[in-house]
Amino acid sequence: MSVCSEELAKTEGDLAVVSPQKLTLFSDDKMFELESGQKLGPIEVAYESYGTLNSARDNVVLIVHHLTANAHAAGKYSLDDQEAGWWDPLIGPGKAIDTEEYYVICTNVLGSCYGSTGPASINPATGKEYGSDFPVVTVGDMVNLQKAFLEKLGIKELQLVIGGSLGGMQVLKWAVEYPDFLQKAVPISTPAQLKAQTIAYNQVAIEAVKNDPAWHGGHYYQQEERPVKGMDLARKIGMITFRTPQSFQARFGRKELADKEFYSLDNQFKINSYLDYQGQKFINRFDANSFIYLTKAMDLYDLSRGYGSLAAALERVEAEVMMMAVDSDQLFPIEESREVVSILKELDKDVKFHQLRSDYGHDAFLVEFHKFGPVIEDFLSS
Repeated sequence: MSVCSEELAKTEGDLAVVSPQKLTLFSDDKMFELESGQKLGPIEVAYESYGTLNSARDNVVLIVHHLTANAHAAGKYSLDDQEAGWWDPLIGPGKAIDTEEYYVICTNVLGSCYGSTGPASINPATGKEYGSDFPVVTVGDMVNLQKAFLEKLGIKELQLVIGGSLGGMQVLKWAVEYPDFLQKAVPISTPAQLKAQTIAYNQVAIEAVKNDPAWHGGHYYQQEERPVKGMDLARKIGMITFRTPQSFQARFGRKELADKEFYSLDNQFKINSYLDYQGQKFINRFDANSFIYLTKAMDLYDLSRGYGSLAAALERVEAEVMMMAVDSDQLFPIEESREVVSILKELDKDVKFHQLRSDYGHDAFLVEFHKFGPVIEDFLSS
């Protein structure tokens, strides 16, 4: 497979039409061993790449995505496509992550439902979807698979690993587990391990799905109904944690829906309609089992696990690190990012901290690109 053949045309600072790709790993007798000790194979990895890999294969930037995202980080699938990749304002010719200089790769994480092997994939042992028979995956498993993927492409060095939220957890894991593999790391809006309140949020969201009668213990793929009610509720819970009270109040306040009776038990406010819209959109694009598996991977994430302490884990870091955090993030409060930065400074590591002011809370890195782009560009060029 040639990874050098994908030189994309460039139009007005945007990527030309991009194409999703897949690579199959562990299709021979050797299987992929998970942190749990279970083994998995073969494994498909869905990915996209932008720019051109140089002859030395050392101009690579790896984008690692958040929980419900996919490998479509930039560009469009057709010229009339109405929606570009989820980080398109940051990736492309002349943008913060410049595809005229870097070969940019984004892989879909293990356990997702966007092309990489996950619970909705066919179990070769049964010929049916894995469902809840799929093994539990961790952030470490995601990173280990990404490394195996890159090595399959002949890539042995990364200029940068960058991502937010679950992506940020992967960035930190990369920096600790493979310190010689990457030059720079940008974890965004992410902690070193989940704290109790975030685990509590996740529990409620997971139980919303599991309590849906259509979940069928995770084996719903052959059923007429999917656990859409549970997924709808889980997404609404998530949206409340992703944004801030200030952003909700400024956008919706107590505005009412014109077609709803005020003195009723209906959802008569515009904020209700917004959450309904987000829930409905989510059930049409994401798999319930993948949601549970990836949420649980976040719960299990603890950078210090296996090292005795967080300081012992971070002692392994050799990359230049720029930690980015948002002052209004209520899912992963800014203090959790500062904890990582403080320890890295105590260890005399090359670390910078950039605090962004935003009313968008945890979702800021997916909304206010103009605030993140210049900081990322400066860090890459420093």
